[in-house]
Amino acid sequence: MNYDKIFDAAIDRLHSEGRYRVFIDILRNKGSYPNARCFAGHNGPKDITVWCSNDYLAMGQHPKVIAAMEEALHDVGAGSGGTRNIGGNTHYHVELERELADLHGKDGALLFTSGYVSNDATLSTLARVLPGCVIFSDELNHASMIAGIRNSGAQKQVFRHNDVEHLEQLLAATDPDLPKLIAFESVYSMDGDVAPIHAICDLADKYNALTYIDEVHAVGMYGPRGGGITDRDEAAHRITIIEGTLGKAFGVMGGYIAADNRIIDVIRSYAPGFIFTTSLSPVLVAGVLASVRHLKASSAEREGQQAAAAMLKAKLAAAGLPVMPSTTHIVPLMVGDPVKAKKISDVLLAEYGVYVQPINFPTVPRGTERLRFTPGPQHSEAMMDELTKALTEIWERLDMRKAA
Repeated sequence: MNYDKIFDAAIDRLHSEGRYRVFIDILRNKGSYPNARCFAGHNGPKDITVWCSNDYLAMGQHPKVIAAMEEALHDVGAGSGGTRNIGGNTHYHVELERELADLHGKDGALLFTSGYVSNDATLSTLARVLPGCVIFSDELNHASMIAGIRNSGAQKQVFRHNDVEHLEQLLAATDPDLPKLIAFESVYSMDGDVAPIHAICDLADKYNALTYIDEVHAVGMYGPRGGGITDRDEAAHRITIIEGTLGKAFGVMGGYIAADNRIIDVIRSYAPGFIFTTSLSPVLVAGVLASVRHLKASSAEREGQQAAAAMLKAKLAAAGLPVMPSTTHIVPLMVGDPVKAKKISDVLLAEYGVYVQPINFPTVPRGTERLRFTPGPQHSEAMMDELTKALTEIWERLDMRKAA
């Protein structure tokens, strides 16, 4: 058995399909985001502009967040000391869970080391606790949700994306005596569309199903206090479990769920992904705590981000570039070919100092490869004009089709 040959063939397949992933070597410039320094292929750092960060509101650069992390570092040290049960529970963790529960109008919240872990651990545990549970999953759910559902061993029914009629057909055909869970997202980050939350909740009420919503691309971003689309649409009270991340709009790291205390206690007590994992560093938790508290009170960052997204969409559309329709802060530009998507990304970085990663399969279906821009409140109109001009030139250089 030639193991090296098998491994080489696996990597060669990715290269041949044009979807081998390259991680760019950069450092962000504190206080001047979206500016950064790129070390890839240069004799020293080269200034670039970052267009694809999920630190949507630049809270990872916010003075309150940095000050809180520095204070915690000097107060309690760097690490947490272990799992929450043994040595990794701090007052910072307790305070943050209270803030997150309040953000979503729930009894309690539970912290995880990432949004991936919170989805995987919660969904797999919840379904195992509910005998015979059937999970109804949107076809575009994130890989972490799919992993959690698979790891649960529960029966899975996949409904067409945001198709409530199809969802009802599946619910109606399921034994009414079986436990049911509908799992979906609020903002789907690759297309930028939003789930019909109230319509899904209506079906959950009708068929006695629990609801689980992934708000990772919406928490901090929407609603009067940054509670996400469920906050904006006044739907949080109708959702059984709200899951979110601390590494995107809140700008630091981690994941969480918010729900009633009974469910929180079950997940806390049964989920291996929570029980056996070293808890988040109190330094990170202190930073998130400052970020959540700030965004509960301030809408300036959300408004600035929405204005930036609208402006970039308008500029790309006016230039005839194939910007995809999006009702959120996500600005996807359709390419439709993995090799060209990578080529455009490479040219933007090398010639224009613009950093945006290509999005290829399996993140999106084959044939829908794209560039995904996430303009934030610090992206200026001049930056957008430079980006639009660069994209227009590259589109012509590569003889690519423009929008109809």
